[in-house]
Amino acid sequence: MDSSSVRIVSKCFLKPKTIPQESKQPYYLSPWDYALLSVHYIQKGLLFHKPLYSIDTLLEKLRESLAVTLVHFYPLAGRLSTPKAEKPKSYSVFVDCNNSPGAGFIYATSDLCVADIAGPKHVPLFVHSFFDHHRAVNHDGHTMTLLSVQVTELQDGIFIGVSMNHTMGDGTSFWNFFNAWSEIFQAQESNKAEALCLKNPPVLNRYIPQGYGPLYSLPYSHPDEFIRRYESPVLKERVFCFSSETVRMLKANVNQMCGTTSISSLQSLTAVIWRCITRARRLPLQQETSCRLAADNRGRMYPPLPRDYFGNCISALRTAAKAGELLENDLGWAALKLHQVVAEQTSEKVSQMIDQWLKSPFMYHTDRLFEPMSVMMGSSPRFNKYGCEFGMGKALTLRSGYAHKFDGKVSAYPGREGGGSIDLEVCLVPEFMEALESDEEFMSLVSI
Repeated sequence: MDSSSVRIVSKCFLKPKTIPQESKQPYYLSPWDYALLSVHYIQKGLLFHKPLYSIDTLLEKLRESLAVTLVHFYPLAGRLSTPKAEKPKSYSVFVDCNNSPGAGFIYATSDLCVADIAGPKHVPLFVHSFFDHHRAVNHDGHTMTLLSVQVTELQDGIFIGVSMNHTMGDGTSFWNFFNAWSEIFQAQESNKAEALCLKNPPVLNRYIPQGYGPLYSLPYSHPDEFIRRYESPVLKERVFCFSSETVRMLKANVNQMCGTTSISSLQSLTAVIWRCITRARRLPLQQETSCRLAADNRGRMYPPLPRDYFGNCISALRTAAKAGELLENDLGWAALKLHQVVAEQTSEKVSQMIDQWLKSPFMYHTDRLFEPMSVMMGSSPRFNKYGCEFGMGKALTLRSGYAHKFDGKVSAYPGREGGGSIDLEVCLVPEFMEALESDEEFMSLVSI
């Protein structure tokens, strides 16, 4: 089935249930946020069994709890705005929380079933139609909602797809929002007085380097000068599951190979996928292949940013090797390279990156940031993704939209079974996916 199997029934806008006083002021962005203006929205969603009560009741509860959640995350109900430039080659952006209809809320229906989504070996393309803002880049937030929720009613399930403008936050911020919405939904279900409170409220004050801002001036006259719309190639996408026992064994083996105890589970698994994808690509032995890991800089800043800082605070840390040495050396060699690049990400390095941007602002472009024949490990198994519940029990699985997908993109999610299990969402061109699925070393680690 294709995207035509999803029918939009209704659309509306939601504003915060009560308007925070601070929302009347411009909401300024940090250098990290500006750098993301030309990449896609974040698109992640959860699949649930249908609730026992009616769809109208569910939709009303979701809208009500989302309006309360937006009180805490009020910038998500705004729009991007660009003030009139006072001089040529000057372009700035901030969030206007006043002149906006609010966040988007869409109700859609489909004749699809849970098994159509969770069952196939490869993720069907129609999953992209469960998300709003298909192919949109973050700069489009001038005319599109910064947050859009699409609730798709299936024959026997519900899919909640969330699209969030990436200038508003990274994966940590995205899942903090999703969890906050779930927390408020469940508190309202229990008629608890704390339905308006959060255990871990977001810290909305954006990081503005001392002596700079709050508005930054990009050296452009028009967005056409820095916006590049990335089109992904034809890809096969599959979610590979690794049990908690396999992950623990892999981590122990890798650390033993390296004579250390400091290499993490994710670094160990990333080393596996880097080597196996490189082998699947049959690269010449002298060709360089790189691997990047998404790293949260909140705790690496000096002074550190709060854990619940709402915004972007990430780096894509890079290491590289010749294909031959990557495959000829053991798994521990690759894992140690990944561990070292993470360990070297100090507060000084983070400061240098920010200083570099302030001196010469730049934009991330997907086709330029990630080299061909590379691997990028995004997201994190530490995010509490299966803790998001909306009266329908634990989610059955997680899926993502069109955004940020290219040959070699891998996203790490916590496994549904918990306990340290990890799921990897892998995107490869068809011939490389077929070769990976025939790789005995790799498939021997996969549980399903």
